[in-house]
Amino acid sequence: MAAMNRSLDSALGAADAALRTLFARPHATRPLPLPTEPSPGLDEAQRRQAGALMRVNHVGEVCAQALYTAQAAVTREPALRAHFIAAAHEETDHLAWTRQRLEALGARPSLLNPLWYAGAFGLGLIAGRLGGDRLSLGFVAETERQVEAHLDSHLTRLPLEDTASRAVVAQMKADEARHAAEAIEAGAVELPASFKALMRLSARVMTTVAHRI
Repeated sequence: MAAMNRSLDSALGAADAALRTLFARPHATRPLPLPTEPSPGLDEAQRRQAGALMRVNHVGEVCAQALYTAQAAVTREPALRAHFIAAAHEETDHLAWTRQRLEALGARPSLLNPLWYAGAFGLGLIAGRLGGDRLSLGFVAETERQVEAHLDSHLTRLPLEDTASRAVVAQMKADEARHAAEAIEAGAVELPASFKALMRLSARVMTTVAHRI
C-alpha cells in the first residue's frame, strides 16, 4: 500500500509539474540578471534574431523541467530526489527569465513545447529506470555540459546590443556548469560516446525546429 501511495504521489506530482511548466506563468526565486550596461536598442532584424534564440533557450528550460521531474519521480533515494527537485526549482528561474525576455522582444514560446516536454520526460524516465541513479546522474551531467556549450554559442550569436538577453544567458551558463559539477560529485557515470552523439543530434533537431516554430 505504501508503495502504491508513493507511485500515486509521484504521478500526481509529475502531472502538476507538467501543467505548471506548460500552461502557468513561471515565477523566479532570483531576480532577473541585469546587464552591466543598458541596451542601446535593437532594430527589427536584431529583435527577431534575439527572439528566436531566446525561444530556443526557453525550450531548453521546458525540457530541463521535464527531465528533472521524471528523474525525481523514479529514483528511490530520498537524497537524490531532493537533489533533482532542487535543480528543477533553480531551472524554474531560467524558465521565468527566458519567458520574460521573449515577452520583452515581442517573441512567443515554441508552439511545440508540449512535444518537447513529453520527449524529455520520457528520456528522464528511461535513464532513471533502466540505468539506475548513477546513469541518471550521468545523463544530467552530459545534458548540462551540452547545454552549457549551447549557451556559450548563443553568446556569440546574440546581438551585442541585446545586453539584457546576454546577461540572462551568461547567468544560465554558469548555473548549468554548476549543475553538471554537482551531478558528477553525486556519483554520475560517464556516458558512452555513441549516446553522447545521439543526444547532440537530438538537441540539434530540437534547436533547429524551435528556432522557427
